[in-house]
Amino acid sequence: MAIDGVNGEGYTVPFLINGENVHPERSFDVTNPATGKVVHRSGSASEVEVQAAVDAAAQAFKTWKKTTPQQRRNIFLKVADNLESRKEELAKYMMEETGCPQQWADFNLMTAKDFLYDVGGRISSVEGSYPATNSPETGAIVLREPFGVVLAIAPWNAPYILGMRSVLYPIAAGNTAILKGSEACPRTMWGLCSVFQEGGLPAGVLNMLVHEPANAPAITKSLISNPEIKKINFTGSTAVGRIIGRLAGENLKPVLQELGGKASAIVWEDADLDNAAVQCALGAFLNSGQICMSTERILVHKNVRAEFEKKLVGAIDHIFNGEGSDAPVLITAAAVDKIKALVSDALSKGANLVYGDANAPEEKTKTRIRPMVIAGIKEDMDLYKTESFGPTVSLFEIESEEEALRIANDTEYGLTSAVFTEDLRRGLRFANEIETGAVHINSMTVHDESMLPHGGAKASGYGRFNASTGLSEWVRTKTVTFKV
Repeated sequence: MAIDGVNGEGYTVPFLINGENVHPERSFDVTNPATGKVVHRSGSASEVEVQAAVDAAAQAFKTWKKTTPQQRRNIFLKVADNLESRKEELAKYMMEETGCPQQWADFNLMTAKDFLYDVGGRISSVEGSYPATNSPETGAIVLREPFGVVLAIAPWNAPYILGMRSVLYPIAAGNTAILKGSEACPRTMWGLCSVFQEGGLPAGVLNMLVHEPANAPAITKSLISNPEIKKINFTGSTAVGRIIGRLAGENLKPVLQELGGKASAIVWEDADLDNAAVQCALGAFLNSGQICMSTERILVHKNVRAEFEKKLVGAIDHIFNGEGSDAPVLITAAAVDKIKALVSDALSKGANLVYGDANAPEEKTKTRIRPMVIAGIKEDMDLYKTESFGPTVSLFEIESEEEALRIANDTEYGLTSAVFTEDLRRGLRFANEIETGAVHINSMTVHDESMLPHGGAKASGYGRFNASTGLSEWVRTKTVTFKV
């Protein structure tokens, strides 16, 4: 394990451990999915780096937990300034590693900066209490203390947003953290952590490492089972979330998870169809549909279906498929193959395409595929249940609120949803009955901001990120009694 700060040609992304750039013995290629070219290499963690990161975080916790809310706030404000001054550099990392467009990288950085401002102002709200007891001769204080070392596991699809929230809230509450970043965007994750270091965060409070895919089971198990790791947060697929949950359960450790989704958008007959069409197009195809909150089902009232379809097609063409535009980029060729298989299965069983071409010629890279809207989806089709996590959306015709709710809730997922109606009472009725962590009335299913709790129901996870609720996730109570 070497420590240095080398950059330049043949660059290998280091880890950040105890305030130092660390280069492990093993490394792997990182490829830009938009071009298929290797952009650099990244270190791949072994048990040596895992233990070094854990030791650094455990040692730093002894002093970080004693810092004041003002000290932490001031650091976060400096980090926000660093994020702003380095935004072009950081956006470049994200675009090169994930193939995303400039707008998505800029949105990530803007939202990450908002998190820093918001959390900086919330830190002092973490407070204990002085409750009454059964005896007038006994007093009690309920303290709220940080857990210790937190393992944060964040994905590649919105790395600055999801990486930021995974470590910011635990650190703000007095914990230290190890960010296990995605192997798809290690330099992006390193960049995120480096702005904290430049902002004055003490060495060891935030550590970062990644590993090559083949080592995921061993490294993840090693981290979760380490006695110094006290709590975990994970954002990613439900399949991996089940593994994380099992490992955490075996080690009796709490875990916060935000997982997959199969979000429905209900378009009622009184909806503003222009707005609904734009919002559904954005909700379905932003970041190539690679968002856990992406709209996967549009449930449109039969009285306005024909008109809505025309407006939806127009919105997709205008926003995502203009003349000369490239097809959206997915993170891997395997993701494209998954989309094609889901659509092929549906079409073979009687579904039909409202928009797009299932047999379109191959794009300039195998990681690209254009948006598709599929109607006639039935329960026996794979696409009915499976999260596509790509640029497809299914269109359903509905006649009643009961039918809309049945379809919207007929999924193992429950992350987010949307309702388009000019009748707020109807919108609130839907909101009360849809089994999701969020319902957005007259806006798209993709919505995440620092002021609002964020998380899912059912197989979309448990616990909440963001806002005061998200900060409370990272402290536990300690009851102290005394005689008076």
